[in-house]
Amino acid sequence: MKLSQFKFNLPESLLASEPSEQRDESRLMVLHKDTGKIEHKIFKDVLDYFDDKDVMILNDTKVFPARMYGNKEKTGATIEVFLLRELNRELRLWDVLVDPARKIRVGNKLYFGDDDLLVAEVVDNTTSRGRTIRFLFEGTDEEFRRNIEILGETPLPKYIKRKATPEDKFRYQTIYAKNEGAVAAPTAGLHFSRELMKRLELKGVDFAEITLHIGLGTFRTVEVEDLTKHKMDSEQFIITDEAANRVNRAIDDKRRICAVGTTSMRAIESSVSADRHLKPGTDWTSKFIYPPYEFSIANSMITNFHTPESTLLVMIAAFGGYENVMNAYEVAVKEKYRFYSYGDAMLII
Repeated sequence: MKLSQFKFNLPESLLASEPSEQRDESRLMVLHKDTGKIEHKIFKDVLDYFDDKDVMILNDTKVFPARMYGNKEKTGATIEVFLLRELNRELRLWDVLVDPARKIRVGNKLYFGDDDLLVAEVVDNTTSRGRTIRFLFEGTDEEFRRNIEILGETPLPKYIKRKATPEDKFRYQTIYAKNEGAVAAPTAGLHFSRELMKRLELKGVDFAEITLHIGLGTFRTVEVEDLTKHKMDSEQFIITDEAANRVNRAIDDKRRICAVGTTSMRAIESSVSADRHLKPGTDWTSKFIYPPYEFSIANSMITNFHTPESTLLVMIAAFGGYENVMNAYEVAVKEKYRFYSYGDAMLII
């Protein structure tokens, strides 16, 4: 398929810059992939579509405050430093993006916080905006991470043209987040409230928690018309024995298995055994799912509404059927569903 087949007109007013008042009261579109039928619901109605021994696969990655602002030595120029991932914990080496990048060269020092709480030195150029930096910090790892918490901001996506607030620290995080390492939230999971999860549990629905640490590559613009030529960035995933066992039991019992979010879907599809069961393990994936594609594990999924020509929309079309999904998106625009990270949700069954 071609990238241009995933174009649609998305008014800027539909990009959600604030979360819904209550997590589980955002809107929910239900798309039946066999018939293309669409239902309009509220997210907590998801309860009606799942039964005893069905499994929901959740990505329990935790977003850390990855956006920091430092000052360059001598000039004092303000530099945005976006922490991508830790390369070496002992040496405090990090992969980062810097902006404006042209001012930042190997050997430059950056100072963070009013009293220089952290100082970093640029040790390598990786891409036009990418750098490797080393934090010059003598304290414990715990103290270092506390300083990152103090200095860092919630890494809201760039389309949200406002400063991150204390509320974002809580709302741009799933309630079940526990393994720190993501620079973006697995946004389909943002709709789950504690009360809704309790009600699903009482109904007998099982949760399998896996981890995929989301990097910025998930949102990178696709720059090739031929989708087979697009390269995804690598992201680390962890699937425990316990999670794999829960999912595999549901496969054997022919239950409904729901991937909550595109990141959960990428992780499980990157770890499929020869007999089409879920394999436990820790690995990196650069898997890009586009139509036509045969899914092995999940038979339903929850996802947000994605932007035109994004890798996320392409994956959704592979799962729900191209015509079904593009028609559903047309309806979503007409019905003024909210798109992207803080937007509304879709259940594909």
